[in-house]
Amino acid sequence: MIQIYHNPRCGKSRNCLAFIENTKQAYEIIPYLTETPSFAALEELLQKLNLKPIELVRTKEKIWIDNFKNKILSDTEIVQAMVDNPILIERPIVVKDGKAIIGRDLELVKPFLETL
Repeated sequence: MIQIYHNPRCGKSRNCLAFIENTKQAYEIIPYLTETPSFAALEELLQKLNLKPIELVRTKEKIWIDNFKNKILSDTEIVQAMVDNPILIERPIVVKDGKAIIGRDLELVKPFLETL
């Protein structure tokens, strides 16, 4: 089953969800802003994405700029910042068969869903 970490206020996330709906595959919406992933779940997601924590952070968000920008943070501290402030998590994230992708570019989502 496909999972999508979705923010309904984000146009890219809405477009990705519509794309997934059109594939007619089973999917689950994870409203990560209200159902924040735990620290362990976020670490697992990072492994599936094959990304370092900073690569999953929306560094242009006001919360990041005001509280974290120009600070030297460990990976653990970055993951904790995302747990504490889920708006910092890049979106949408699409998970299928133990792998994940950031679904901002639908041209990358299509082959991701087809090859797994």
